[in-house]
Amino acid sequence: MIAVAPATLEGHGVRLEPMAPEHAPALAAAAADGRLWELWYTSVPAPGEEARYVADALAGRDAGHMLPWVVRELGSGDVVGTTRYHDVVPAADRVEIGYTWYAERWQRSHVNAACKRLLLAHAFETLACKVVGLRTDNFNFRSQRAIEGIGAKRDGVIRHHGVRRDGSVRDTVMFSILAAEWPDVRRHLDLRLARAPRPAP
Repeated sequence: MIAVAPATLEGHGVRLEPMAPEHAPALAAAAADGRLWELWYTSVPAPGEEARYVADALAGRDAGHMLPWVVRELGSGDVVGTTRYHDVVPAADRVEIGYTWYAERWQRSHVNAACKRLLLAHAFETLACKVVGLRTDNFNFRSQRAIEGIGAKRDGVIRHHGVRRDGSVRDTVMFSILAAEWPDVRRHLDLRLARAPRPAP
């Protein structure tokens, strides 16, 4: 049975720092790069909602079903987004990776592949997970392509599954990576990281 606990993960040009209340202003600045809260199918907090966003994430951590991080890009030193484990099921040796977003400037750079490399390695190699899940809104086509791009398998669509920030109900697209698939996914991510563009600080 897995046991998740806050941990700092670093490598490939990024550091995942356990989320704390003092990160709220930096997350506000990251979200402002691209006005990410205007993407109605995402979980990005609108201006003024960052403190509550962090508090909700930490409440999930304290309840044992979430583990949130902020993403610091080491070349610039900036907090550029956030990600987390969620829907942690210790008895099934399962976590999901989600609530992931990055400042617009860092999208399509090395950041996402680096974060997934760290999170998946921690899940499979440290926590000994048997499976890692990923999910996204059925209208978040960019996220679906990104998840497929790291090598996750599409499990299917759960209809009328979750409530968006605006109160509408979404279909959820589910993906997963099994422990037996991790070596190939790891090899693929390492190649992507070797080729990924890195914006100048």
